[in-house]
Amino acid sequence: MFAKSVEIPSQDQALPGRDEKIQIDPRHAVHGRSMVEPFPPNMHRLILGLGCFWGAERKFWNIEGVYTTAVGYSAGHTSNPSYAEVCTGMTGHNEVVLVVYDPEIVSLDLLLKVFWESHDPTQGMRQGNDRGTQYRSGIYYTEAMQGEQAALSLQEYQQNLSASGFNRITTEILPAGEFYYAEDYHQQYLEKNPAGYCSLGSTGVLCS
Repeated sequence: MFAKSVEIPSQDQALPGRDEKIQIDPRHAVHGRSMVEPFPPNMHRLILGLGCFWGAERKFWNIEGVYTTAVGYSAGHTSNPSYAEVCTGMTGHNEVVLVVYDPEIVSLDLLLKVFWESHDPTQGMRQGNDRGTQYRSGIYYTEAMQGEQAALSLQEYQQNLSASGFNRITTEILPAGEFYYAEDYHQQYLEKNPAGYCSLGSTGVLCS
C-alpha cells in the first residue's frame, strides 16, 4: 500500500486511464442502502481524504444521518483508475470516502469534527506509515457553503493543534471533481475483514 511518488503528477504526466467504469455491487455491506446515484433528493455529498480509505470509511458509515458511504479515487487526473494505478502515484488521485448525508439529521460541523479528529492532517503526503500522494489529507466540497465551512474549521482546528505543539495543517480544500468508485473488495473493507489493516491515527487533539 505504499505509493512510489510524493509529488502529484501534472495532467500530461499522469496515466491515461480508460473509458470503462469499475463495476461494483451497489449495496452497502453494512446497512444495505445504495452506494450509487440516484440518492434521495434531500441528500448532500462530501468527499474526504484522510489516509487509507479502508479505515477512513468506517469512521462515517455508522453516524446517524449518514445515508451511505463508498470509497474511491478523486482529486487526480486519470480517468477510471485502478487501485494498482493509484498506488504508483502517477494518477494524482487521493484515496477518498464519499459521504452522502441528510443535513437535517447530521450537521456538516459534526462530519468535519470526525474528519479532523480521525487522522493527523499535518503530515503532507503521508498518513502514519503510508506514504504517497494517495494518502494526503483533503476535503472536496460539492457546495460552496461546505468549502467555506471547511476553511473556517481548518482555521479553528489549527489553533488547537498549534497549542498542542503540532505543525501546520496540510489539508487541501478543493471543489470536488469526479469521484471514481474503487474496486468492489475495497468497499466497506473493514466490515468484510474485521481484522484488516487500518493505519489511521488521531493526533488526540479535539476539534471545537
